[in-house]
Amino acid sequence: MERTLSIIKPEAVARGLIGDILSRFEHAGLKVVAAKLTRLDKQRAESFYDVHRERPFFNSLTDYMSTGPIFVSVLEGDGAIARNREIMGATDPAKAAPGTIRKDWGTNVEENAAHGSDAPETAAAEIAFFFTADEIQSSGS
Repeated sequence: MERTLSIIKPEAVARGLIGDILSRFEHAGLKVVAAKLTRLDKQRAESFYDVHRERPFFNSLTDYMSTGPIFVSVLEGDGAIARNREIMGATDPAKAAPGTIRKDWGTNVEENAAHGSDAPETAAAEIAFFFTADEIQSSGS
């Protein structure tokens, strides 16, 4: 079983989309094995997105991600990383496939409703950023 981190971003939380978005993952066979509503301050957002520090969008992204609560979860299932990314759709909602989270609820490249890990190593680091091992339940238990 593979695990991935999912973040429902501030604008999607504010619009009451947590249940709708989680439902998409669950209907695709992914299990929620950890979840919490939390908030990133600017410093913590910068730490999470440190890999993008030199990119032109870093400041606006970290400003945005610290504007309100986010819903973070660990999703588990066969091919969880690829499946999560497929369900989310392309980063730019205008380019995302119909029926994806970002196409249906994203407003622009930053405010695109959801974030998901892009590789096993990234998933492990991102999960550890938000959750301790004892906060994560196995979907097999």
